[in-house]
Amino acid sequence: MLAVIVAGCRNGSAGTGNSTATSGGNSTAATHEKAVKFAECMRANGVSAFPDPDASGESTIDGIANGSSVDTSSAAFEQALSACKDLEPPGFTGTKVTPQQRTARLEFAQCVRDNGVPDFPDPTPNGPLVDTRRIPSAARNGGLSIINAAMQKCTAIYSGELGLRGQ
Repeated sequence: MLAVIVAGCRNGSAGTGNSTATSGGNSTAATHEKAVKFAECMRANGVSAFPDPDASGESTIDGIANGSSVDTSSAAFEQALSACKDLEPPGFTGTKVTPQQRTARLEFAQCVRDNGVPDFPDPTPNGPLVDTRRIPSAARNGGLSIINAAMQKCTAIYSGELGLRGQ
């Protein structure tokens, strides 16, 4: 999870576009190419700040919501998402949260609060696990560093229950 957020925060360009992963080969290249086309489509449909994907081509709405200036709840975003649905990368909008994941998400939020971020909100049922726009202390000097440290502690505890892939 932290990797998704950090990857979104880095918001780097995709690079040459011709590289392939040694184990993914053409699959990674195809995933990346599709993600680039999706980003281009989103920008062409009114979301000018939509970032390019990382080299893997993996992109999630959580990463976009927390790692860029894009407002994923705006009407323009929703309209662009609808227009670009055919190009949407696998897993971009996430999957339905299971009852076990919902419990783990609530425990994760409590853990983050217990580790120095008292204004960390419970995740909404259909929203991202972490939305820095809903955390007032994120805007304070050093706020993101405190949030990051708390999330690292808690991610280690809850990553399996949250359905997150290990890095």
